[in-house]
Amino acid sequence: MSTSARRALPDEEEEARPNDLVLMRRVLRESKGYRGRLFGLFLLALAGAPLFLLTPVPVALAVDSVLGSQPVSGLLGPLLPDSLTDTQLLVIAAILQVLVVVLTDLQSLGSQVLGTATSERLTVSFRSRLFAHVQRLSFAFHDERGTADSLFRIQYDTVSLGGVLVGATIPIIAAGVTLIAVFVVIFQIDVGLALIAVAVSPVLVVLSARFKRTIRRQYREALSRDSSAMGVVQEVLATFRVVKAFGREDAEHARFMHQADRSVEARVRIAWTEGIFALLIDTVTAVGTGAVLFVGVRNVQSGAMSLGELYIVLNYLTRLYTPLRDIARKVGDIQASLAGAQRSFEILDQQPEITDGPGARMITRAAGAVEFRDVSFAYDGAIAVLQGANFAISPGTRVGIAGPTGAGKTTLISLLMRFYDPSAGAILLDGVDLREYRVADLRAQFALVLQEPVLFSSTVRENIAYGKPDATFEEVQYAADAAGAHGFIGNLPDGYSTLVGERGMRLSGGERQRISIARAFLKDAPLLVLDEPTSSVDVATEAVIMRAMDQLMEGRTTFMIAHRLGTLSVCDLVLEIDRGRVRPFTPDDGPRAAAGSSAR
Repeated sequence: MSTSARRALPDEEEEARPNDLVLMRRVLRESKGYRGRLFGLFLLALAGAPLFLLTPVPVALAVDSVLGSQPVSGLLGPLLPDSLTDTQLLVIAAILQVLVVVLTDLQSLGSQVLGTATSERLTVSFRSRLFAHVQRLSFAFHDERGTADSLFRIQYDTVSLGGVLVGATIPIIAAGVTLIAVFVVIFQIDVGLALIAVAVSPVLVVLSARFKRTIRRQYREALSRDSSAMGVVQEVLATFRVVKAFGREDAEHARFMHQADRSVEARVRIAWTEGIFALLIDTVTAVGTGAVLFVGVRNVQSGAMSLGELYIVLNYLTRLYTPLRDIARKVGDIQASLAGAQRSFEILDQQPEITDGPGARMITRAAGAVEFRDVSFAYDGAIAVLQGANFAISPGTRVGIAGPTGAGKTTLISLLMRFYDPSAGAILLDGVDLREYRVADLRAQFALVLQEPVLFSSTVRENIAYGKPDATFEEVQYAADAAGAHGFIGNLPDGYSTLVGERGMRLSGGERQRISIARAFLKDAPLLVLDEPTSSVDVATEAVIMRAMDQLMEGRTTFMIAHRLGTLSVCDLVLEIDRGRVRPFTPDDGPRAAAGSSAR
């Protein structure tokens, strides 16, 4: 991975992190298709404000106008006639109490259902976009970051968009509206009490600002450690046969527990921070409530306000501090969600290194002529794996690639398929630089058979048709027969509809390889890459596979990597890679010399 790409993921560079406003703008852009749902959720949240204000009214009506002798005042004063008896007023108060509770619960139910639906849809949409983007990123990115980190960000950090908008932003706005409404009501009842009540607000603002800076950093640390713990699990499950073979279960468990313990420590620090913050918030609001209670009781004793009015003020005061506490505490929620959103955006900010250039050429089917011109390549600026590679291959040539482990054989193929671009020089297909072709069209020219065949957790038929999903069943059968796989497939429990299991583990190694060859037959690409295709099977199975591959190579430009020189005896030309240099090599049994093939 390039240095510039590495800097684009500033997990350890605090100063490089965007501020809340920048992140919020990006979150809002991601929610573009969900503005209607969010607006509906916002309206539902606002509906909670009048219901919030109505909650203490029935009790105040009963205290002042039924038990006491005060006339009906406030919101109900203009609506109720003066001729109502105490019993009628009590009935109205009881009915109003029921209505307020039912309407509040309905508002809460609507908010919960719409909020969940919106949050989940938003998460799936964002997760889908992130997954698609990760697939477009270069091998260099995945080599550097590893799959577990990307998996964690796709599956868990993407939830943060719903957390930012649905779980924090809308509730904060609704709480702010409620806060203003409650303050206006208290101000109309008693100006002095209202001023005392809001005097604590500046303290809460200062506490929230200090808390915000700390909690974002702690949440980022916790998410990073969660990702590391998940990475251990992913590695072990992907290689569990090796783990069990070497008896390393306890060691891997200890490695997981080490990472998990670090994650627990980070979460405990978050709990401490949030707990202390909540304690400070409650202490500040309790001081405000105590001051209002003291002054309010004195006002009732002096006749400046009624007991019912004091009840309403104290009730509203509790409700005034509830949205204040909600706003302050939601700061932690929004910082946790922004930390996850930032980690997701860091992936989206990565630019694929292998992209279509301006005016990229389309290619339907290549003839198969390949040329390397002074090609050099190094991973991340390290020691060059290839140095000045020069050779030209005519269409239909079978090319063997030999060399010690780590010499650069697979790197050469990766450059040919443009998984990486050369550090210097050029690679040509039919006389055109690979970088001038559309990437999708270029990759469509290759069929690939690997040392460890890659099968997916689906049916045999779907695995064979992976490179040509619209293939008919007859085409799939023909490809399987050509690969020598039709016979054993017929003996499977469900034939071509048999599920092969994760990575094809319900099949033997030879069976998996023949399905992989059938996939290459069906794709019918003009260039074929065989990367150690028989190194992991027995001699008898190798003979079957080699017969199938000999037919597969017919008429195609083929690159075959093998350690056993006997395997390369079917090749027209053998290239040896040693210490980064590529040169022609003739095995002892003498490969056939292809007309028109050359190596410089």
